[in-house]
Amino acid sequence: MDFRRHSGRADSRDSTHSPRNGFCIIDISGSDLWPVHIVLPCSPVHAVRDGTSCLHRYFCSSESDDRHGGGAAGADSPDLNCSSPEVAELENQRIGVASAIAFLSGVMMLCMFGLQLGFLSTYLSEPIVKAFTSAAAFHVTVSQLQNMLGLRLPRHTGTFSLFKTLASVMENLPHTNLAELLISLLCLAVLVPIKEVNTRFRQRLCTPIPVEILTVIIATGVAYASSLDSRYDVQIVGHIPAGFPRPRLPALHTVPDIAGDTVAITFVGYAVSVSLAMIYADKHGYSIHPNQELLAHGISNTVSSLFTCFPSSATLATTNILESAGGYTQLSGLFTSLVVLIVLLLIGPLFYFLPKAVLACINVTSLRQMFLQFQDLPDLWRVSRIDFVVWLVTWLSVVVLNVDLGLAIGVVFSMMTVICRTQRVNCSVLGRASNTEIYRPINNHNKCYEVPGVKILTYNGPIYYGNRSFFKADVNQLLGLTPERIHSREKARKALEKREKESINTVDQGLANTSFSSENEFFKSEIAENEVQTVLIDCSSVIFVDVAGAKLFVQMCIDCQKMGLRIFLANCNESVLEILTASGLMSYMNPQHIFVTVHDAVVYIQQQREKPGSENTMIWV
Repeated sequence: MDFRRHSGRADSRDSTHSPRNGFCIIDISGSDLWPVHIVLPCSPVHAVRDGTSCLHRYFCSSESDDRHGGGAAGADSPDLNCSSPEVAELENQRIGVASAIAFLSGVMMLCMFGLQLGFLSTYLSEPIVKAFTSAAAFHVTVSQLQNMLGLRLPRHTGTFSLFKTLASVMENLPHTNLAELLISLLCLAVLVPIKEVNTRFRQRLCTPIPVEILTVIIATGVAYASSLDSRYDVQIVGHIPAGFPRPRLPALHTVPDIAGDTVAITFVGYAVSVSLAMIYADKHGYSIHPNQELLAHGISNTVSSLFTCFPSSATLATTNILESAGGYTQLSGLFTSLVVLIVLLLIGPLFYFLPKAVLACINVTSLRQMFLQFQDLPDLWRVSRIDFVVWLVTWLSVVVLNVDLGLAIGVVFSMMTVICRTQRVNCSVLGRASNTEIYRPINNHNKCYEVPGVKILTYNGPIYYGNRSFFKADVNQLLGLTPERIHSREKARKALEKREKESINTVDQGLANTSFSSENEFFKSEIAENEVQTVLIDCSSVIFVDVAGAKLFVQMCIDCQKMGLRIFLANCNESVLEILTASGLMSYMNPQHIFVTVHDAVVYIQQQREKPGSENTMIWV
């Protein structure tokens, strides 16, 4: 277990950004609402316990300094504290299933850590991460509307859940609890401007204004003094039992039934956590290791499941509150968990009268940073329109469909754009800048000119089964390798070779090798001085070649021989050269035609044309 050393980083920051500010982000609801396949309607106290137990283990094993953990399921679930034996039994069953999901999720993450599968997070590109978190913020905001308006609505999950929830809210607007609406408006009127002050004047303030905890204290006092729950039917947090439950095994007999949904919950929870970790790591200048995150969450979920906790993940709202309060190290998370532990053990009953609308407002206002990511879209459009489309597709998929399905669509779409970009790479003709060893595409550089008699081609991408047909079409177009021309040139070349054989009586029949005729014979051909006689392929940008690409090289070499052209290669990396050699390319190509640089190959070709009698050969290794 890797205990992170924070002294160096903490010392380099302002003293106000210290763990003591963690008290500002206590969230009695425990977590955000994440629309997953399985709804776990556990009481809010389980969310608090889950966040507390996870933070202790996450502090010891993770590397993300800013992230705040919590439950991955609904925190605003209905309060099931009831004396009815049937309801109590139903709650126990739900808690058992939730604990089983947490246990199975933890085991899966530990297995992924053992297999070092953290590299999968590399497929979460920056546009995907920002679009995903922005869209998830919409889900969280919409899920909190019913608490802000005092509505009692059924939970909606699965595809189109956001719109179903919005439709339910709009349909039940006439039933809005005016008291809770007024509480929400007052909280927003206080939270929004003060949080803006904290953001704009962060450098001037000795410590950020703890507006969240002040709001919680004042709202609890007012609700208690005014009896808002009984007089105006305001939803409150209710009874918070003191202490932790005894450890017990999860309902493991339900594992076969929940395995499929647990996979989705595990990957979505991990994606959320790593996405937030990446965002704040970039913002505050530190690095994370995805495999370490797997270990942290695996330990958290496995151990927490023994204490009737449901799966944990990073939460958008509390993470943003923590960061805005100045908690920049994992010590702030530890301090927060200690404070919540004190709440559970000692002062939990004091929050009995806390209105849920206050917690909903705190969650919504803390998502400001996620919504501000829309400001990056104009710059993203200007820099890369493909990444802009990836951002838009991911955001729409998560908002319209669901978190897990939308994330999968975003990742797949992003990978498809990479494949499409490698397929549509253009083959360019290089020219030489006068009196230099610099070769650039002649289409983009008007001061670069083709070397007489030599066609220098470059391809800025891999050559594999997915783009071999495009590469072949480009090469055939640039070299004029049409079937008719190949046939006519091959016929003329064979006639020329026949005349040469008849004029040289010293050559025994059957010993002449036309495939490896000497350079002198090649450059003595009756081709016009400026007509292409040699094809030089610059492989500096060809990062890999598969079997299909290697076979294409062999076929291209054969076609060029039929045309009376010779193939030269330059700047081949070792892996490309090994595959080409193993594919039999050297049976159709002289190994002396492979050079380290393009200029070396050009110099050699020109020397052979100017000194046809020379036998010198350059070293190409």
